[in-house]
Amino acid sequence: MNRYCITRMKGKILSFLLDENGHALEIHGDTEQGSVLGNICIGKVQRVAKNIRAAFVEIAPGQPCYLPLDDLKNPVYTRKGPSPAIQQGDELVIQVSRDAIKTKAPALTTRISLSGVYTAVDFGHPGAGVSRKLPDKERERLKALGEGMLLKVRDELGEFGCPGIVLRTNSGSVPEAAVEEELFSLTAKLKTLLTGAVHRTCFSCLYRTPPGWLNRLLSLHASETERIVVEDAGLYQQAMDFLGEYSESLKERLVHYQDDLLPMHKLYSLERELEEALAERIWMKSGAYLVVQPTEALTVIDVNTGKYEKGKEKEEAVLKINLEAARETARQMRLRNLSGIVIVDFINMGQESSRRKVLEELRECLAMDPLQAHVVDMTKLELVELTRKKTEPPLAQQLL
Repeated sequence: MNRYCITRMKGKILSFLLDENGHALEIHGDTEQGSVLGNICIGKVQRVAKNIRAAFVEIAPGQPCYLPLDDLKNPVYTRKGPSPAIQQGDELVIQVSRDAIKTKAPALTTRISLSGVYTAVDFGHPGAGVSRKLPDKERERLKALGEGMLLKVRDELGEFGCPGIVLRTNSGSVPEAAVEEELFSLTAKLKTLLTGAVHRTCFSCLYRTPPGWLNRLLSLHASETERIVVEDAGLYQQAMDFLGEYSESLKERLVHYQDDLLPMHKLYSLERELEEALAERIWMKSGAYLVVQPTEALTVIDVNTGKYEKGKEKEEAVLKINLEAARETARQMRLRNLSGIVIVDFINMGQESSRRKVLEELRECLAMDPLQAHVVDMTKLELVELTRKKTEPPLAQQLL
């Protein structure tokens, strides 16, 4: 059973997810004002760059963001110029789909979505989707339920495009009535938001996402979460109010940590966890190690034999190191919130069967990541190409 902990440290609100052995699976650092990720607002087109198939849209005066034209699906305009195509001066409803990362501005989409604990309504998701983390039999049951609910959602929102729905992992652990109630509540909220947008002024924020440390509570699985431990009294009250609105089952697991003699960051050795999460070199139990080096375009992870004692046949030894490195790579990507392109330089293997085993191990470990992460391929030089969805900045940037 996992434990989700929240505290204040070094001017940040730190939230960290611990496994049953007390090891950090995720660490996040949020500012008091939060981020714009997920916010829905009325933006103004600053300019259209057809050569890169993008528009630059301001969500506030002097705050331009990047809108790929491929994401311009069924836009809801609140002010439109004479051309049917998007043009400078147009005002439209957009949602922030990716936070600012390094030198890159926030990314936008017109595929608006709203999420709850059990469900999501998403104009960028076709049909009725079900979490892949659920057993096949449970997915089939929820798929049938979702297909029926999808028709009602489209009846309500059809004038704005063709919405889809997603039944999240927690939907498998509650009565169908609770799933339906939340989904139709999200649908009504989204309809009200889009219908009223035409009466709002430019740069109006139609929906503000809760702070990241609160919003991540929606992704916790009730069946896998032992406790939600909050140290600060103010943050505890916010979490109480938030979970009271979204999830009574998670609210029951909420605990206010109060111990002046042993602060939470000491109890869970948070300084050490942060130090390891930001270190360039990560030692593994075998004595081998990884070197993680982020660049502007991608992240490179190099696998080294280190102190590994080569008492076995070389191919067997290399396979053992690479399998451990595959597991650690998936853990580090989630822990450090590495996203975009990741290249892993495994130790060269002589047998094709060994390469297949390493790729399969990597795929299985990445499947446990709450964000979309994929193994693309292994090159002839045995460099493995991975991708992970970009939403928030990497941990190192969050802690600046």
